[in-house]
Amino acid sequence: MEPITLTVGGVVGLGVLCLAINHARNRSFTNDVPVFRASRWTKGNRIWPTQVAVFPNRVVRWTPRLFGHFEETIATDQVASVSVDTSLVFGDVIIETTGGSQPIRCHGHRRRDAEEIRRRITEAQAGRPKP
Repeated sequence: MEPITLTVGGVVGLGVLCLAINHARNRSFTNDVPVFRASRWTKGNRIWPTQVAVFPNRVVRWTPRLFGHFEETIATDQVASVSVDTSLVFGDVIIETTGGSQPIRCHGHRRRDAEEIRRRITEAQAGRPKP
């Protein structure tokens, strides 16, 4: 085979591999509840956007990486307040905890999704019995 054919084949193969990795890293991390994905148009979310899911007993912020992922989880019982900081198109969800630790900031969601995240957290808190 000629060297040019091998080079073109290598580039095409590398491109297909990159697309497969990108597809695998961008799928929803759970199928149990709806997942809210940050917009790729926002800073820090261009390649693998952060995802947020609100379960009945916890809130999960999940950020994929090339190898593995970073996950922050907070029990709905430990959520002190939820606020939404919006701009014209996008919004950030700020989840403050009762333990005094740094708030979880979910950056770059569409305004409608940010409001829905807050609504779901509030509903999850209302549905949980108080200890």
